[in-house]
Amino acid sequence: MARGDHIKVRRCGFLYAHHGIDMGDGTVVHFSGEPLRWRGARICRTPLEDFLRGGRAIVVRRRGAVSPPDITIARALEALSAGEYCVFRNNCEHFATWCKTGRRHSGQVRRALHVAAGIVVGGVAVAAHVAGKRWQAGSS
Repeated sequence: MARGDHIKVRRCGFLYAHHGIDMGDGTVVHFSGEPLRWRGARICRTPLEDFLRGGRAIVVRRRGAVSPPDITIARALEALSAGEYCVFRNNCEHFATWCKTGRRHSGQVRRALHVAAGIVVGGVAVAAHVAGKRWQAGSS
C-alpha cells in the first residue's frame, strides 16, 4: 500500500466492500456512511485501523489513466466534511474512484443493479408463463 492508493476492505462476510484513500500516514479518507448507516454520513479522515475494523486492506488496481498520488490526496482532502451520501449515486466507492481517476463510478452499484434487473426480468417471465398457462387452461 502506498500514499494515494485507493483501498477497500471487505465487510459483512464479503457482501460488500468499503472504500477509501490511503493518506500514507496511517490514516484513510473515506465516506463515514455505509449501507444501513448512511444518515449524516460525511467524508472523514480516520486511522487505518478504524477504517479496516479488523479486515485486510486491498489496493484497488486500475487499468487506464489514474491521477498521481498528490492529486488523489488533494481531491480527498478538499472533500473532507462533504456530505450528500447516496448509496446509489455518491457512496464510498464513488468517492474513492473520483479521487483516483476524476470520475465517479461504483462497480458494486453497477453489479447490484444488474442483479436486480435480472431478478425483475426473471419475475416478469415467470409471471407471464403462469398467466399464459392459466389463460390456456381457461380457454379449453
